[in-house]
Amino acid sequence: MKGEKVAGLNAVPSGERVHIGFFGLRNVGKSSLVNAVTGQDLAVVSDVKGTTTDPVQKAMELLPIGPVVIIDTPGIDDAGGLGEMRVERARRVLRKCDIAVLVTEAGRDLLPAEEELVALFHTRGIPFVVAENKCDIAQCHPERGTETPSPCHPERSGEAAKSRDLFPHSIPVSALTGTNIHELKELIGRLAQDAEPEKHLVADLLSPGDTVVLVVPIDASAPKGRIILPQQMVLRDVLDAHASAMVCQPEELSGVLDACARPPRIVITDSQAFAQVARIVPEDLPLTSFSILMARYKGELTPFARGAQAIGTLEDGDRVLISEGCTHHRQCEDIGTVKMPAWIRAHCGANPVFDFTSGGEFPDDLSPYALVVHCGGCMLNAREMRYRMQLAEAAGVPIVNYGIAIAHMHGILDRSLQPFR
Repeated sequence: MKGEKVAGLNAVPSGERVHIGFFGLRNVGKSSLVNAVTGQDLAVVSDVKGTTTDPVQKAMELLPIGPVVIIDTPGIDDAGGLGEMRVERARRVLRKCDIAVLVTEAGRDLLPAEEELVALFHTRGIPFVVAENKCDIAQCHPERGTETPSPCHPERSGEAAKSRDLFPHSIPVSALTGTNIHELKELIGRLAQDAEPEKHLVADLLSPGDTVVLVVPIDASAPKGRIILPQQMVLRDVLDAHASAMVCQPEELSGVLDACARPPRIVITDSQAFAQVARIVPEDLPLTSFSILMARYKGELTPFARGAQAIGTLEDGDRVLISEGCTHHRQCEDIGTVKMPAWIRAHCGANPVFDFTSGGEFPDDLSPYALVVHCGGCMLNAREMRYRMQLAEAAGVPIVNYGIAIAHMHGILDRSLQPFR
């Protein structure tokens, strides 16, 4: 069972992969264990404390789980000013972890920093495994199962034994000898299966034989030679439902609808063409957007729909954060930095101030903002999107995504949500 490199156009997107983070103190063997689990020299290994200075992230296939992102983090006990920055980066990884592996040392109780990590896992609802590394040194018994008390810790105090009830998924391992590495993978895999329920973008709305029309504008901002990720994902979901897809640009939509022998089950458009497409598609034909499907897919549809109402209440000087989960070259008609601010100003009749973030950047404090407008989040996994939404909710700041904001500002939000009612 070894990891394999993943590259090319057929690679599973990062946002659809199980994110597995390895955490622990310096020199407990996190990087060695990562290498043992993945079957690759993914992380640099050294006897020097603090060798891992930044989170190391790798997308790969890992049996028995499938497509994953493995993240090796700096030691949570790093010291000094620079060390504190490294610890903070390690903590930030928790925002997107579906499964956490706490790497500790066999033969001793958890130290305070490790107990703090366990508390964070519980607080954030992250399933986790405690991997008691170096069990070969502690003369642990490799035959021990994950549910059996460890025979190699007779010196544990009553309090320590009681604390073990907080993490039932514990296993002795050795990155050096390979002891229980296979069993650790199996345990992570079982937790991963329960981490997220099976979801669909649109397949659950379709029946075999249905036809779906996808409206995909090709303009200056469209990536040359391909279509963007949400469009790819929806197309694949349509095919998985044994339905058929017709793909066109807005200018060809009328002809495509006329050519259909029977009305399509639904029309799905890029949000930027929402107004144009809504004028063409008959009122009795279901219509929505790729971005709205992404919000539904990640469980954000209802709070985003509520957040859209705040757009019309913005006043001069209000700060609006526009955030995108990916980084890309900005075009002259970029939706985030050009089109969205213009649409918002026109809709609210005021002149708000706009801030912009992209990729992993997202403020911890959203209280200065009157509104957060987020992209569809196709490059972020569901856990990170939930974290960002929780920050907004805690700060009392409305949050909405591109597709729902555009539909609201064009007066067609109710219609675009109708297919889900």
